[in-house]
Amino acid sequence: MSKHRHTGPHGGGSKDRSQGAHSNQGRRGPDRRPTKAHPDKGRSDKRRPDGARTDKTRSEKPRFDSGRSDKARADTARPRKPRFDKPRAEKPRAEPVRAGQVRTEQVRPAPRPAPRIEHPREAAREHESPSRRMGEVWIYGHHPVAAALANPDRKILRVVATTEAAAKLSAESTIPPRTLAQLNSVSRRDIDALVGEDAVHQGVAILTHTLDYDLQDVLERIAQQTEAKPNTCIVVLDQVTDPHNVGAILRSAAAFGAAAVVAPDRHAPDETGTMAKSASGALDKIPYVKAGNLVRALELIKEHQFWLVGLAADAPQQLAKIKLDGRIALVMGAEGEGLRRLVRETCDHVARLPMNGDMESLNVSNAAAVALYERARQIS
Repeated sequence: MSKHRHTGPHGGGSKDRSQGAHSNQGRRGPDRRPTKAHPDKGRSDKRRPDGARTDKTRSEKPRFDSGRSDKARADTARPRKPRFDKPRAEKPRAEPVRAGQVRTEQVRPAPRPAPRIEHPREAAREHESPSRRMGEVWIYGHHPVAAALANPDRKILRVVATTEAAAKLSAESTIPPRTLAQLNSVSRRDIDALVGEDAVHQGVAILTHTLDYDLQDVLERIAQQTEAKPNTCIVVLDQVTDPHNVGAILRSAAAFGAAAVVAPDRHAPDETGTMAKSASGALDKIPYVKAGNLVRALELIKEHQFWLVGLAADAPQQLAKIKLDGRIALVMGAEGEGLRRLVRETCDHVARLPMNGDMESLNVSNAAAVALYERARQIS
């Protein structure tokens, strides 16, 4: 069987076609691309079995490859230094070193717990009838100072007065002579610096401890006096915060024969010079008692055979319709808010003052004066 030479369209044989293929293999045109059957055919760069390039003509500048794992980056021909994969070590805090000072390792002791400072009001709320820690207060004005100097329960720390005011105090027969011996003669400007320029001190002032009263002791003292005075009255204030009003109520209570004024430990003013000035000496004539819980204080007053009569503008009956002889406790609420719910529910009676006109209510000090007058009218 004879062999035939197959020719192409140009007349070339298989040998020429083979040589042409080899000659064209070294040339890569712009449109000469490897086929799918031979992916590496036509490439000038070679790959190792592990996939790393060995072409040295490419740039050796390290680059980020977020899609490659750490293991793949470690297996490359030129391993690159990893970046941002080293955890930051926490630097221990060190004390600053001054110039010339040698740093020494110190063991910090465990922090001490802050000492708990017990507020006198917090300690007082744990009891039924708390007593406050005695503080210091400046009392000024002739009548408040004269009443405080005459009160044996007062502990006087300092007495200052002008020459004219000292002569006026010496004329008071109720002040012990040994108390006047503590008097220091000063100028008005010196007293202004002690009590304030706006205070109407009348040239005299004293530094004293605040009075400390216990509700239980006050009620027991009242019970002992009931045989001689069967008609006894107590004024209870529910969140009256203005010291001027409290001082005015103290003055009216002393004028109409009340035995004491009771106020809550919170939302009520402590004993101040403003209160003493407004009371005009009544602060040292009747006890001003601070109670931790007002509702419990009212229950304690009830246990001592007192009837509780609260005053409210929306009460159904007038105060004159209630019998106010015997042991009566008049409960007054703050202006605007009035009596709180629990305080009102604790009262035995709730009454109102007769008022005509456009005014809905009175000032609490004025209302207390009217209520005290009505009680004095009934028992007279």
